[in-house]
Amino acid sequence: MIVVSDTSPVANLIQIDRLDLLHQLYHRILIPPTVYQEIKVLETFGIDLAGFQAANWIEQQIPARLDALASLRADLDSGELEAIALALETSADWILMDERAGTRVAEQRGLRPVGLLGVLIRAKNQGFIDEVLPIVDELRTMAGFWVSDGLVIKLRRLVQE
Repeated sequence: MIVVSDTSPVANLIQIDRLDLLHQLYHRILIPPTVYQEIKVLETFGIDLAGFQAANWIEQQIPARLDALASLRADLDSGELEAIALALETSADWILMDERAGTRVAEQRGLRPVGLLGVLIRAKNQGFIDEVLPIVDELRTMAGFWVSDGLVIKLRRLVQE
């Protein structure tokens, strides 16, 4: 299985010390250089990246054909653009991405995006976590991950918590 990630899913899980969930679910994650750099910025906020840097299952890979997506530079940030390009080049099974514009473009290009909440639902369904909502609360309070109250209510019903 090939999985490419944008910054948000990895960075948010680092901040709550749950990067292990990505390893359990996907075993190997590809990230482009800009995503790596965006994650490294967390160090300037005092966030420990030792677990991320030791994660040999997260591999940096340079997308070769960014020019094919050049027309999207105005709509997407560099990390999203590189992640989409890398996912297309590798025929990724999944692209981990939370941003609405990036997700829309990924879908339009035939990719299968999944956001961090989808990752948590899958982790629960596969028995890696018992509950989703406590982790969502941690993401909101510790990482500043934005989830509307309405979406939390829908999520609560979906995961039956």
